[in-house]
Amino acid sequence: MSSDQKQSVPPHLPEGLVAVVKKDCPTCVDVQSVLQELSEQGSGITVYCQDDPNFPEGIPNAIYDESLEFSWHNNVETVPTLIYVQGGKEMARTVGWSRADWEALSGVPGLGKDLPDMRPGCGSMSVDPGLTDALALQFGGTSLQSRRVEIATLEDEFEAMFDRGWSDGLPVIPPTEERVAKMLAGTTRAGDEVVAIVPPSLVECTVEKVAINAVMAGCKPEYLPVVLAATEAACTDQFNIHGLLCTLWFSGPVVIVNGPIRHRIGMNSDKNALGQGNRANSTIGRALQLIVRNVGGGRPGIGGIDRSALGAPSKVGWCFPEDEEGLPEGWEPLSVSRGFERDVDTVTLFAGHGPIGCIDQISRTPDSLVRTMAQQLQAVGNRKLPAEAMIVMTPEHMNVFASAGWDKKKFYEELEPLLQMDMAQSVRGAGGIEEGLPALSGEETVFGSTAGNEIRKLPEWSPMVVRAGGGAGGFSAILEGWVPGAKGSTPITVPIEA
Repeated sequence: MSSDQKQSVPPHLPEGLVAVVKKDCPTCVDVQSVLQELSEQGSGITVYCQDDPNFPEGIPNAIYDESLEFSWHNNVETVPTLIYVQGGKEMARTVGWSRADWEALSGVPGLGKDLPDMRPGCGSMSVDPGLTDALALQFGGTSLQSRRVEIATLEDEFEAMFDRGWSDGLPVIPPTEERVAKMLAGTTRAGDEVVAIVPPSLVECTVEKVAINAVMAGCKPEYLPVVLAATEAACTDQFNIHGLLCTLWFSGPVVIVNGPIRHRIGMNSDKNALGQGNRANSTIGRALQLIVRNVGGGRPGIGGIDRSALGAPSKVGWCFPEDEEGLPEGWEPLSVSRGFERDVDTVTLFAGHGPIGCIDQISRTPDSLVRTMAQQLQAVGNRKLPAEAMIVMTPEHMNVFASAGWDKKKFYEELEPLLQMDMAQSVRGAGGIEEGLPALSGEETVFGSTAGNEIRKLPEWSPMVVRAGGGAGGFSAILEGWVPGAKGSTPITVPIEA
């Protein structure tokens, strides 16, 4: 709770007996006579009714709890509820009708002689699923600080959000105060905490701003920690979301999730892992892109800074988890290969697009299959220029390597020499292409390759290998990258904080 957060003051608790009822409850109707008995004896009783100012009849101290403020503050979950108050503090309570309990609490014997000994109550209106978010926002002290935008009564809220430029071209969920407050419950971080400075406008983005866009993207509250981590990672100099926005190339941020959180939020790493059909996969990446658009101002179109010549689905949002449980021995998860312990929740961001299919249903030896993948990687971007890529390897392909005893280290060792480029074809001039590499001096290098030797097609950290996909099918995928290194984007992995 931030320092400027205001919480409503709980209503004063009347001394003695206090009852909470509603007319739309058969048990409450049945105990009207009991309430009248208690009203006429001793110090009487104060009755709060949730749904009718004229119920119950004949009670002088009847109060209409129209706003449900009393019920909410006193955690009334069932009606009727009978509470005994002394010195302004609740001493005891009972719910529903129980003659023994009501007599013990009131000290009045012989109550409700015409009623059965016990009867269950009904749900309190203050815990109605359709009201809980609004009540928590009204009385619980949620401190949303973002500007409110009023939508006219006759204005279609979905069309209004399109008209205001908040959408990526698909419908977005209206970020009402109730929805945003509920989304913020998905993290322990304060709503006014600054998560990142978002390019291109270099605007401070708070946890609350992330939550607003997560609502609009269709996320559940439990996804919010992943979106927060992805936002922080995207806005680093290492990932360079600003450059990624400005490039004419196709790529956008691809989010890969590792750790137990994959299962807690129900992500899909199996069939169609890179496609549609799973809410978490589909909305987390979209939330990140909406943040870049709505907070940072990174929009396409006339006057926008997103100038991609063609774009790609990854610019709408792309997120998927790794199938860690299916990894064979010697093939550690992506997060572990990038320096984190197992069971640490992480997100990895890769500036990429695709996928490019890599089909090989024939190779039964790792030597043959690795050559297939190398040939496909050689074609990434331009066969005569260095590039960057990621391999999303399906179980059928990975099993070919694992069955032959190849671990991840062995795979990279065998792949490396197959990714060397022909110097003569890559350098500008005879045999090469005009838009090729400049002639290199003996001091210059490309991805660690010295002039006069063969040139590496990919940087040393590439291709990252991630396991995902259905168990059947000799099809893996290659995600093309943007410009690697200091002039472009370097993949980044960060932990997910609750």
